[in-house]
Amino acid sequence: MSSGEVSPLARETIDTTRTSQLAVEASPSGVLLVTSDGTIVLVNRELERQFGYVRDELVGQSVNLLLPEDDALARVIETESVVEGREIHGRRKDGSLIPVEIELTPLHEAGRVLVLASVVDITERQQVEDIHRKALENQLAFERLVAELSARFIDIHPEQIESSIQDGLRRIVESFDLDRGLFYAIEPDGVFSDITSWTGPDIPSIPRRVSAKERFPFTLERILSGDVVSFSTLGEIPDERDRESFRALGTKSAVIVSMSVAGRVAGAVGFSTVRAERTWAPPVVHRFKVIASVFAQVMSRRQSEATLRNALAEVERLKEDLQVENVHLRREVREWSGPAPIVGQSAAIRQVLEQIEQVAATDSTVLLLGETGTGKELFATQIHELGPRRDRPMVRTNCAAIPSTLIESELFGREKGAFTGALARQVGRFELASGSTIFLDEIGDLPSDVQVKLLRVLEEGTIERLGSPHPIKVNTRIIAATHRNLERRVAEGAFRSDLYYRLNVFPIRVPPLRERVDDIQMLAWRFVEEFSRTFGRHVEEITPESLSALRHYPWPGNIRELRNVVERAMITASGPRLTIAPPLLSPAAARRSPKLVDVETEHIRGVLESTGWRIRGPGGAADRLGLKPTTLETRMAKLGLKRPGTQPH
Repeated sequence: MSSGEVSPLARETIDTTRTSQLAVEASPSGVLLVTSDGTIVLVNRELERQFGYVRDELVGQSVNLLLPEDDALARVIETESVVEGREIHGRRKDGSLIPVEIELTPLHEAGRVLVLASVVDITERQQVEDIHRKALENQLAFERLVAELSARFIDIHPEQIESSIQDGLRRIVESFDLDRGLFYAIEPDGVFSDITSWTGPDIPSIPRRVSAKERFPFTLERILSGDVVSFSTLGEIPDERDRESFRALGTKSAVIVSMSVAGRVAGAVGFSTVRAERTWAPPVVHRFKVIASVFAQVMSRRQSEATLRNALAEVERLKEDLQVENVHLRREVREWSGPAPIVGQSAAIRQVLEQIEQVAATDSTVLLLGETGTGKELFATQIHELGPRRDRPMVRTNCAAIPSTLIESELFGREKGAFTGALARQVGRFELASGSTIFLDEIGDLPSDVQVKLLRVLEEGTIERLGSPHPIKVNTRIIAATHRNLERRVAEGAFRSDLYYRLNVFPIRVPPLRERVDDIQMLAWRFVEEFSRTFGRHVEEITPESLSALRHYPWPGNIRELRNVVERAMITASGPRLTIAPPLLSPAAARRSPKLVDVETEHIRGVLESTGWRIRGPGGAADRLGLKPTTLETRMAKLGLKRPGTQPH
């Protein structure tokens, strides 16, 4: 039988069921009446509408034309049982599939079994169910996101707050398919500050501070009143300044929710689109309010952390200031519990003591000049202790002992963050010495950039902490000392002439020990008494041979060298009679030629030996002599000075 032809049995069934046509037309569902071999014998108008056919195109055709997936028809005929609520897909005339729910009921007529199929188009129902399911999934996803953010913000480390806020903004922006998320504080002057943002790819970023009072007055007013600012188009914004400012940022639509901390609006969180406009449904706005309440907890935590951090920083600053001052005070008390007597009766030392008495009662700057080891610090202490500032300890600084990178902050102080590693504010030594005296030893080694600041102290009595432009008034007397020839340093361009003249108000030359031969015996006994107390030794006599040797030794290391020699003798002493052996000198050195070239040779050799024959670099022989390394090398070659062990060429 060709396709489209109706079997005799089906035709008989069609004729029989025409009388049922009127009964099924009124059904709200689509109706099919199918024979046992699957031939359609009856359809109603609702079924025609559902599948896009007219009745004549269906009657006599196989039911598979409409319900290609259904295999329940055979089971109904075989078991004569009802099939209810079966959801399958039907095929429309245009080939598209539609979701349908069918109910199959067996009928008996003239000894034959027919199947009545009730078909309901459930497209709309599924769409509604999909909408509800998607809404439920979105709600669950949102609740999960809020829970995760809340949990993360509860026990967050202070250093991770910023990155956690940014990550939270990212997750919200991506979840809602937005372009930009913002979190910021609102300062009393109407500035949006500490702005943390997350923007999608190719979306303009936001600056860290924005003057909302000038650029977003309407938005600021609404936020401070606790309202939500939301707009789908820029045309909805009533204030032109806000509108233009949002346009400048590329914003097309936005929702901004205020955040309250301790009953006060402290900031806001906002989300916006840049690529396209967005309509904000009430449920979405409500979700942003929930998000704002979560972020408000973060803001409260951040403000608490900032308050605590500032308080701790202030405590630490005060603690450091006290520690720095205590260090100086303890050292002064330990080392200089009173004006130490200056040992000596020679004419050279009496002249120095007279000068000290003349200048001590004033606040004039004093410059102590003399070789290394002559006791310049002791004379500086004597000046301070005899002056009007004696009630406060003198602050001591060796300019050559502090690295050049730190000398400025040590002298003048620094603010927190002035440079890498400056974790707290530090009071400089000039501030500590305000109302007292500062002793600047080895002033000739001061870097040139610090010389400028020292000159300002001398001229104006003000300093500036490193990292701060604000001047600080100090009332500090300066006593400087150096073993260098400052006039030569000025001529070589290594020392500022204006600073030299400011320091050279009252110069005092401290004589070397070789010019104080008459004082050597007194000094030796002074050190013997000192080490007797330290070592628990008893010395009654220094041998005459020792005293004679000490008087004839040239003492290139001056009093410091003498003290070391006495200490060494006290360590090895075995009885009350002390023998002191001065360091060995070569016969040539012992005779000390008066010729200038010999004096120069001896001096350069001494400096080279003190630096381990290192010529270049900070603290090298060239640096200590105030010469260029190439100049020193040329001079060494001319004088025949070579490092010991160097083979001649």
